[in-house]
Amino acid sequence: MKQKYDVAIIGSGPAGASAALKLAENGISTVLIEKEILPRYKTCGDGFVYRGRRKLPFDISSVVKREFNKIQINFDKAGIHLTSERDAPIISMIMRDDFDNLIVEKAKKAGITLLEGHALNDISFGETNTLHTSQGDVYAKFIIAADGALGKTAKITGWKETRNLIPALEYEVEVSPEDFERLSREVRFDFDAVPLGYGWCFPKQKHLSIGVAILERKKIDLKKYYKAYLTTLGITTPISEEFHGFQIPISPRTDGFVKKNVFLIGDAAGFADPITAEGISNAILTGVMAADSIIEGKLESKKSTEIYESKLAEVLLPELKTGIYLSKLFYRNEKVRHFLMKRYGQRMCEEMTNVFMGERTYPADIKKKITSKLKSALFSKFKL
Repeated sequence: MKQKYDVAIIGSGPAGASAALKLAENGISTVLIEKEILPRYKTCGDGFVYRGRRKLPFDISSVVKREFNKIQINFDKAGIHLTSERDAPIISMIMRDDFDNLIVEKAKKAGITLLEGHALNDISFGETNTLHTSQGDVYAKFIIAADGALGKTAKITGWKETRNLIPALEYEVEVSPEDFERLSREVRFDFDAVPLGYGWCFPKQKHLSIGVAILERKKIDLKKYYKAYLTTLGITTPISEEFHGFQIPISPRTDGFVKKNVFLIGDAAGFADPITAEGISNAILTGVMAADSIIEGKLESKKSTEIYESKLAEVLLPELKTGIYLSKLFYRNEKVRHFLMKRYGQRMCEEMTNVFMGERTYPADIKKKITSKLKSALFSKFKL
């Protein structure tokens, strides 16, 4: 018996599950294809910023392990230590297996079909696409690729690799009760922990998620910087460390986001934040965008494609373009970064927190504003 659907979604992370839920709620026959058996562990820092949480149409408190209304941002080389605080949780700590599965379960209740343990092997493209999986063929007019940074759907469809994939290391670290008490009060980011990148310390229920990432595609011994970062945190002897390495795409693809009725969303498209490398909120955003486009396009290929591309061009791509500019300025120019942080650090910290909260986006005219501030500051310093 043929398994035929309007839409097949590859990958059950936040992007795919959110798209599936939206489609099912609007009566679109949808299959969610997942190579693992759910719930499954997913490598991630597990910090979910409020701008993503506030857009979810349901409560996720059942899978939130901790909430932090205050964050700490450090630039040790410049002696700068900043904090920002809000009434709502800036960052919520989740475990991705529970979080992803929560959205999938809601999508199942709405009517989607979930195929677990189905690894995608290939696709035969046509008026109806045939997805060849490890457990048989599945048929669908539309395909949404939500299989992450290293998923194979985009490559099978014909996309070249044009994203900027950066390396990151994340460790689940058990520490002494004294160290946990000391480090569990705030989320912290340390921007001098790694050249061209940053370190993070996210408190979980009984352990810490500690990681380092470099925001450039460059060969670097991240393990060495992770060990040095533990010293910065005052951790001398961890009780246990569970290592995970992963890649994060911090720039969108340059050759489009729809081909052959395949829609790319989330990390598969390269939609992680170029400054923070946070990807969950944009994954959910673009999953819903793709679903809405197919719904609004009434399952007509050309119209659905046009709507999705228009939504991306209006809502997300300008912000990512600005983010890429800011990321290069911030990470590649340590002297400029420290100069700006000394003069405008708290204000910049608050504005970044506003982005985390979903109260603003990166401004389109930021390059002009920063150039003006630099000229003004230099004029004042040297009395030009």
